[in-house]
Amino acid sequence: MSTRTPEQIQDDLTGILRNFNGREYSGDIGPKTLFFGDLGLVSIDAIVLAETLEQFYARKLPFNQFLASVGQQGARDIEVGELVYFLQQQL
Repeated sequence: MSTRTPEQIQDDLTGILRNFNGREYSGDIGPKTLFFGDLGLVSIDAIVLAETLEQFYARKLPFNQFLASVGQQGARDIEVGELVYFLQQQL
């Protein structure tokens, strides 16, 4: 169980994504924001983001399980809120 609230995790992600991997994003970032469609990320960015989050939270996280679950749902994009939920379960 996480000691961080969903709101805190959302704030963490927003801070990271505002200037992520050389891209600046000034729009609103909320639970329904799409990583690929809204933020303009590409698949390699998902790997870099996973590594960034592991460093940020100082722990190894099972992103392969998260991505497999998203893939099983047939989703073509990932909502920030889905990642927030995953992180809260793992922290």
